Amino acid sequence: MQISAADIQSYAEDGVILLRGAFRDWVKPLADGIEALMADPSPLERSYTPKDGSAKFFQDLCNWQRIPEFRAFVFESPAASIAAQLMSSPVARFFHDHVLVKEPGTSIVTPWHQDSPYYCVGGRQSVSFWIPLDPVGRDTTLESVAGSHRWGVNHKPKRFDGTDLYEGDTAIEMPDIDAHRADYRILGWAMEPGDAVAFDFRTVHGAPANTNRQNRRRVFSARWVGQDATFIDRKGRGSPPMRHLTLPDGAPLDGPDFPVVARL
Repeated sequence: MQISAADIQSYAEDGVILLRGAFRDWVKPLADGIEALMADPSPLERSYTPKDGSAKFFQDLCNWQRIPEFRAFVFESPAASIAAQLMSSPVARFFHDHVLVKEPGTSIVTPWHQDSPYYCVGGRQSVSFWIPLDPVGRDTTLESVAGSHRWGVNHKPKRFDGTDLYEGDTAIEMPDIDAHRADYRILGWAMEPGDAVAFDFRTVHGAPANTNRQNRRRVFSARWVGQDATFIDRKGRGSPPMRHLTLPDGAPLDGPDFPVVARL
């Protein structure tokens, strides 16, 4: 799948773009994979049940090696080629998968954050595909702050309960974007199954509660890195924790967990 020069330029400038219909052929396989995953979650499952009694928010990570439909997506879909083009990288290396299911009526909000401070990877070439498998209205979709990947700041990562992810972290707090929305160019789109939002790991993004009382919001997210990816030793405290890795800090990201899938 060829990406236009305009899309590549928009991605470089805004750190986020919408790809209409890029993965429409993969909606059914990914939905089947999510059904299998929810019936047999991994040890990395991170589900949240709101204290107000509303529906839960299911999350699970790093399952492409055991869920056949996810593995097929990694190696057979156009994702790797699209990723390499958007990153302007000669290679696209798979980083990890993430499943997010907000059940109808869940009150849980995904707060504004960047992914990069959570991840055990450094480098300027990165892309995450946020692929809904259900129709998503503008009021429940992923939102991103255009250009925030160029702020030059990794803001302090938080857990969902608001506590710091890393003890003693002195990084800059995330600004209160919701209180000052007019000060930012916030991008978000109503989406159909198989559309995708592609965004840089450094891009500030978040998502509202699923206030729809009838429809689930199932999302498959696939994360990719480019030629300049290096390992950052988070001491197993990042997300995903990747505690089994033995790479030295600063080494090129390599190994069977991170296959190179596309070469341009």
